Amino acid sequence: MDERTGLPVVTMIGGGQLARMTHQAAVALGQSLRVLATGPDEPAALVTPDVVLGEHTDLEALRRAAAGAEALTFDHEHVPGEHLRALVADGVAVHPGPDALLHAQDKLVMRTRLRELGEPVPPFAPVAEVADVTAFAAEHGWPVVLKAVRGGYDGRGVWVLDGADAAQATVTELLAAGTPLMVEQKVALRRELAAVLARSPFGQAAVWPVVETVQEQGICTEVLAPAPGLDPARAEEAEELALRIAHALGVVGLLAVELFETEEGLVVNELAMRPHNSAHWTIEGSVTSQFEQHLRAVLDYPLGATATTAPVTVMANVLGGDPAPGTGVDERLHHTLARFPEARVHLYGKAERPGRKVGHVTLRGDDLDAVRTRARLAADHLSTGVWSDGWTAHP
Repeated sequence: MDERTGLPVVTMIGGGQLARMTHQAAVALGQSLRVLATGPDEPAALVTPDVVLGEHTDLEALRRAAAGAEALTFDHEHVPGEHLRALVADGVAVHPGPDALLHAQDKLVMRTRLRELGEPVPPFAPVAEVADVTAFAAEHGWPVVLKAVRGGYDGRGVWVLDGADAAQATVTELLAAGTPLMVEQKVALRRELAAVLARSPFGQAAVWPVVETVQEQGICTEVLAPAPGLDPARAEEAEELALRIAHALGVVGLLAVELFETEEGLVVNELAMRPHNSAHWTIEGSVTSQFEQHLRAVLDYPLGATATTAPVTVMANVLGGDPAPGTGVDERLHHTLARFPEARVHLYGKAERPGRKVGHVTLRGDDLDAVRTRARLAADHLSTGVWSDGWTAHP
């Protein structure tokens, strides 16, 4: 409890953009989020006054960050489970708890548990040697998808193998490097969807409308909310699936269920137990943002409404340009806001590198195509300094 305000303290492990945006939501609730950051120049450390410096792999740093906090939660899923169990033994309220979080840390554990629950997952198998991949492909066909069991994100830790030669080379190299692996069937998908919800310790849950996520080279570039053309029955199916998983795994806080929509139905791709890129649109596009909702959930406050604030919301990620823009970010921001005064821009305070998520833009409206065009133009200009449609402020 913060003696100055009489309000609880929430600690978030990790100082990235998710912690930065959670801090912004905490301010409205009378709080200043405490973060464990690796350095003072991380996105969240730049904006919150309550920063503990240290590594998420250091138990003593975790204990310093947790001291006096009402709840401890996460900007990422990489904290060792044994450290989280030690914090729980210390009496820290860890949300989500280590038993739940394991399913977002370990893809093989997640796949196995969801299969046990009867939820839709692609065929999969653990990989201890190259022969495991070739045997799997003999049953399910090439290509197959090889995944690092732990640590992959944004297209990293995923390899599509087209045949035995590719398997021999890739699997041998990864196993020699000590990477734990699994293989799964390459799903023939129509598109990717995401169902995001929050769940409190009391068991209250609230789910946002299902969205479509647009991926390019393994990185989410756009989120369309709600998912266009999604059959209402399929949307309800996705929401109920996410609610069942949250209940079965005992999730507290945010849960993002990334889904493949196929000809046969829905298939679970990944789980994340933290605020998620697929729900950044909720800051402007929903009555309650995912960041405020996450705080409400881990503090066991009543959850907020998840209704949309516009018929269509589009979130476009701002990625570091390649090559680097010839203009500074402030100039790009100036021109973007001048052309699209209705755009809501969120820049994360991160150094620009090619393909790195450094911000996002959200626009709302009635017509999907029109809103999507404006969002993409704004995000592209912030990334590159170039208007992709040839527009100029000085004809």
